[in-house]
Amino acid sequence: MTTSRVVRAVHGLQEVAPDPADELAESDELRRTLDRDALLDRYASTLWIDGAKGQRARRIVLRALCKRFGNGVKVGMGVLVLHPQTFEIGDAVFIGNQTFLQGRHDGRCIIGAHTWIGPQSYFDCRDMELGEYVGWGPGAKVLGSEHTGEPVDVPIIQTDLVIKPVRVGDGADIGVNAVLLPGVTIGAGAIIGAGAVVPRDTQVPPNAIYAGVPAKLLRYRGG
Repeated sequence: MTTSRVVRAVHGLQEVAPDPADELAESDELRRTLDRDALLDRYASTLWIDGAKGQRARRIVLRALCKRFGNGVKVGMGVLVLHPQTFEIGDAVFIGNQTFLQGRHDGRCIIGAHTWIGPQSYFDCRDMELGEYVGWGPGAKVLGSEHTGEPVDVPIIQTDLVIKPVRVGDGADIGVNAVLLPGVTIGAGAIIGAGAVVPRDTQVPPNAIYAGVPAKLLRYRGG
């Protein structure tokens, strides 16, 4: 018979040290000397470099591309970015392998300090804010936009796109393969269960636990 065990958390408790001065200087040099397309090409060349060498290479280029980029950020292999100039990434953020962050040229994407993003996650981050210390399960997704579908006599993909903000509060936890639809707000400390689909415009209260398809309130933490 197997038994569970409790071990100390790692990511959320780590202390943040400033990134090396030579790394910061290299990012500054790239920003001064390369245009955005050249920087994106440079980033593409780093996607599949493993280990500390790859982490450093991706940090250097992303820092040159992003609006704001913190210390101690770890970016996994195969992480794809669209319009990273709109991204603000806090200290000690972890972004798992093969995650895709789809921004917009006039959008806003904020990922708060100490947030952990699992592998193969997808973010329609045209107007998205993740708070600090957010846990984001592998494969979880955000859809922050949708077509109006009107008028009905044209293909849906040709109708106007409605972009709605998605907000996830500090310390919230989003389960594996969960989906947040446009306009969703997740309160601080809330939990969204694995595989849950949070319907559009839902306001999940702080410390609430939601699960299911569509996601519904189960109870409150500590209650």
